[in-house]
Amino acid sequence: MQAPSLSGIKTCVKGYFRTVAQLSREEFDAIEFGAARTGDHRSAALQMTRLAATSAATSEMSSAEAHLRAGEQWLLADDPAAAASGFRQALADGGGTFVDARVSLARALFQLGRQDEAMELISQLEAGGRQDPRLCDLVAELLVEQSDLIGALDWANTGVELCLPEDARTGQFGSAAGGAVTGLAAVPPVPRQLPPTVDRTELRMLLSLRYRIRNDMGLPEDDYDQLLDEF
Repeated sequence: MQAPSLSGIKTCVKGYFRTVAQLSREEFDAIEFGAARTGDHRSAALQMTRLAATSAATSEMSSAEAHLRAGEQWLLADDPAAAASGFRQALADGGGTFVDARVSLARALFQLGRQDEAMELISQLEAGGRQDPRLCDLVAELLVEQSDLIGALDWANTGVELCLPEDARTGQFGSAAGGAVTGLAAVPPVPRQLPPTVDRTELRMLLSLRYRIRNDMGLPEDDYDQLLDEF
């Protein structure tokens, strides 16, 4: 019996590697858009979860991001337990993601009635420092969902400040002034011409969220609220 040639083995191995699926944002975007159109988020979550578990990470998309996006679909499918599993896997993988998976996991835990665990995750985010406007936006939104308007305003205030250059910040939110809690400290004028380096999209979202929170709290308009007229 003649042994198989080495070249035959190489061809087989090469063929195998060519069939390994790779994670693609384009594919996940298509699944996401399809679910938004049909409302079938459960099927999208199942498909994304399968891809996250069986496809290889790429420079374009990490396994953590795939699990995170699958978890978001599970939340939309009203299955917070499956969502929490996906978010925990994203954290375990440790790859790059477009948002901190702890925010998404906290949302799933709140929906499961596990408030203490959810608040512990928010405390971890607080301990890590507020350095990213997008993170502040997401945490503020999460706290609004929990009717914690004071906490939400605190995070939204910080997010706005982070978006602005230092010389354009009002400085009203320091703990000594109490502005982070009440938002009633005096507000110096904010420059109407923002530098081109400002992320106007993120700033607009934070200002809009902050305005809604302050309006629900019965607080009067301030200079930051009036910045919304510039968009």
